[in-house]
Amino acid sequence: MAEDSESGEETGGITQLDIKDAGAGAQASSGGRNIDAMLNVGLQVQIILGRSRMPISQILKLTRGSIIELDKKIGDPVDVLINDRLVARGDLVKLPGDRLGVELTEIVKDFVPGND
Repeated sequence: MAEDSESGEETGGITQLDIKDAGAGAQASSGGRNIDAMLNVGLQVQIILGRSRMPISQILKLTRGSIIELDKKIGDPVDVLINDRLVARGDLVKLPGDRLGVELTEIVKDFVPGND
């Protein structure tokens, strides 16, 4: 994976994206305070293609070209996590230049703050 200077920074296989300019000039409902400073806070966005569980002995045998079987099938939706919390699901889409993206198909609405 290559680093894209406009959209994010790659760290250990996880791309961190900064959400910028989303609603610049928005006002909070109480007292009309400006919340522009919060709109520039970077959030960690992860797209989870699947998971696998392996014993250490099998992990130590992995080499270039090894295939790790995931728990999802081709066509299954991927999970979208923001700061380690599931917020949406979507389908992988091919973008120009051999890039991948996620088309959101479901927003997870049962998130309740404080219930880990």
